[in-house]
Amino acid sequence: MIQKKFNEVDRRIFYFPAVRPCETVSPATLLGSLIVLSQNIGNYQSKFFATQRRNSREAIRKIGILLVFFEEIHDRGSILPETAVLCFSELHLTFQKIRFLLEDCSREGARLWILMKSEMVVTQFRMLIRTVATAFDILPLNSMDICGEVMELVELVAKQARKARIEIDPNDERAMRRVLSVLDLFEKGIEPEFQVLKWVLDYLEIKTWSDCNKEIKFLEEQWVESEEREVPFLSSLLSFMCYCRVRIFDTVDYQNADQTDVPCNMEVLSCLNPEDFRCPISLELMIDPVTVSTGQTYDRSSIQKWLKAGHTICPKTGEKLTNTELVPNTNLRKLIHQFCADNGVSLAKTGKKTRDIARTILPGSPAAAEAMKFLSRIVARNLVFGTSEQKNKAAYEIRLLAKANIFNRSCLIEAGTIPPLLNLLYSFNKSIQENAIAALLKLSKHANGKKIVVENGGLRSIVAVLKRGISLEAKQTAAATIFYLSSVKGYRRLIGEIDETIPALVDLIKEGTPCGKKNGVVALFGLALYHGNRQRVIDAGTIPLLLHIIASSNKDDLIVDSLALLATLAECLDGTLAILQASSFPLITRILQSTTSQAGKEHCVSIFLSCCTNGGDEAVAVLAKDTSVMSSLYAVTTDGTAQASKKARSLIKMLHKFHETSSSGQGCQAFTNEQSVHVW
Repeated sequence: MIQKKFNEVDRRIFYFPAVRPCETVSPATLLGSLIVLSQNIGNYQSKFFATQRRNSREAIRKIGILLVFFEEIHDRGSILPETAVLCFSELHLTFQKIRFLLEDCSREGARLWILMKSEMVVTQFRMLIRTVATAFDILPLNSMDICGEVMELVELVAKQARKARIEIDPNDERAMRRVLSVLDLFEKGIEPEFQVLKWVLDYLEIKTWSDCNKEIKFLEEQWVESEEREVPFLSSLLSFMCYCRVRIFDTVDYQNADQTDVPCNMEVLSCLNPEDFRCPISLELMIDPVTVSTGQTYDRSSIQKWLKAGHTICPKTGEKLTNTELVPNTNLRKLIHQFCADNGVSLAKTGKKTRDIARTILPGSPAAAEAMKFLSRIVARNLVFGTSEQKNKAAYEIRLLAKANIFNRSCLIEAGTIPPLLNLLYSFNKSIQENAIAALLKLSKHANGKKIVVENGGLRSIVAVLKRGISLEAKQTAAATIFYLSSVKGYRRLIGEIDETIPALVDLIKEGTPCGKKNGVVALFGLALYHGNRQRVIDAGTIPLLLHIIASSNKDDLIVDSLALLATLAECLDGTLAILQASSFPLITRILQSTTSQAGKEHCVSIFLSCCTNGGDEAVAVLAKDTSVMSSLYAVTTDGTAQASKKARSLIKMLHKFHETSSSGQGCQAFTNEQSVHVW
């Protein structure tokens, strides 16, 4: 094959990256490639076309006849005239585009989009078939060595291609009008009839929940990558399919295929709290963070669009902006860049996928807004009055809907979904409990969601799942929920005062999967930001457990998170004593020298600095025993962040002062009361 192969997943729909054969290609190679390409197009005969059936079938039929023509020339070994080579080169380019178009028309999950783009698709078919006809107008058939029967077939195809009436199928047009009528009803605040929705899905042969979900996923991908002018229409179609998924289908035919919403990776859940790195408007990592007059920070491009739209209030707080000055937040920008460097996150990639204000805080269209409100009321009603199966499905739908954007979360919260979800946490059904706690995790990312969870006594319910959840997954999700709730200063004390919280998190760190351990560590980190919780965390035996993770784990992000929590605990005297009693300095030194994470290095330096500050000369003496520490500290002063460099310089001064005041070896006595504690 001459053409470059493109993965269906990588190629955007309606993008045809056809490659024109080079001028020096041999006629035999060109002909052989045309045969293979025609065969590939013929294989689409077995594919399912929900729409454009007639146009697709006719294109495949015509090229199937031409395949006979190409094979005839190949078998006879005829020498092609120069005009024929030029014609075949044009056909090769056109056939590539036809194959891409057929691939799009039969693409899984794109049925609704293809239907609503019928005019564009028909125009493409018309243009490509006309190009085939034009190519045969200049093909010197009479000078080519082919049998009369094949020549008649080719002439017939060329004639049909010239005169073909390529139009929108009347049934496609009827289905398209019905979809548009439903969107119009949504915009007017009227719920569509069940039978109308069912007719559209039946026409597209979207028969199951998973079929519908594939359509939603495809539309979400298009939504993220779309031009601004396409956002309203895509948003409306997306809301249409989400509404159908909730209202039409009673059962979820695959629930394990989308269980990726419990955060396990460093980019989503970390002691660095990358949620602070995300723009409250776009929900993406900020590339150029700026601060407005209310003290809130946003990505420059997002807040500029907000202001350009005429808004005069702060998107996050609702306070009136006293001015429109945007002050660069250079410290946060450095942290974000360091975070990305440490975790292999491409800022260029995140910037490319950034969603603007119209796609996050606000709905993409009036139809999308009303559909989401209807949807929210349906799932809220099912959570309260539905059967066990309906409650389970409603909780799962919230998991998915709340992943999309801030507007979806706010609608679900306003519809009153949180109180019944909290009740479902006490279910003895494993699936119901898992879906309920996962839904609450999503809603707890919204400021109002956190507030309603706490006001409805949800903290104890979530801790109950953390302690006695039916499955490990439910416990891990509960820990992640506690992490998000602990981002509110006032809630850290409330959560920590529940007796079971901290011991349950420690148990999760002991028994959980790598994801569970991570969620447990970062949840404890969030709670330890409140000084009153630190003693509870230390008393629960957390420090030996963290040292064990640091010594034995092969998960770099988990090690860094453990170091962050350890650094926080080391700030209090009991934390320092526990670290010193565990003889952990050699371990921390090894991590300082071996880790490639700048955050990890800074945490190591913080641990040493806190221990030496709280532990006095005895602690400094323990650290001074290892002469290699000093070179590592100097490296941090030059290569680390401003904060890490400052801490390293303070520690270096302590060590220098200790060596200067230590004469005759008297000051070098190690921490005499140090007890060896096995790091397990």
